Amino acid sequence: MVPPVQPRKLAKVPFVELADGRLQGVVSSGSDIGRVYVSSIAAGSHNYNCSTNNNRPCGGLYGSPCKHLRALVAEAVVQYGADRVCRYLRVEVPEGADPADCLGGVHEPAPAAVVFSRFLRHLAYLEVPDTTLPIPELHWFPATGTVG
Repeated sequence: MVPPVQPRKLAKVPFVELADGRLQGVVSSGSDIGRVYVSSIAAGSHNYNCSTNNNRPCGGLYGSPCKHLRALVAEAVVQYGADRVCRYLRVEVPEGADPADCLGGVHEPAPAAVVFSRFLRHLAYLEVPDTTLPIPELHWFPATGTVG
């Protein structure tokens, strides 16, 4: 986990990552507290997708990125910094411009299940009590300062 460049408010975008050749994450619905959207933007092509966690398409995709995708980009910039996000997405952004305005992709359906599963796993780690003991499923991370 990379520490955020700036402190993030997690209510709107609780999960954001640069992984699998995409900027992807989970964005809360603005109208229904029980609904979340899985949003993603592919690096290079900038093709995008936004759907609920059970693959129902976002109603805001009208030939351009929806508000969930824009929120995802904004929070990625807070988490990772504009330079890193733009390098990862391979997008050139003029000085002072919003990176979301510089993306030129089209809607391309993508499965939400993998990203949503990673989000749920991320949430599970928040419930693990503080400990200095190894966590069994993370045993393959080497302990700091040891030589194997």
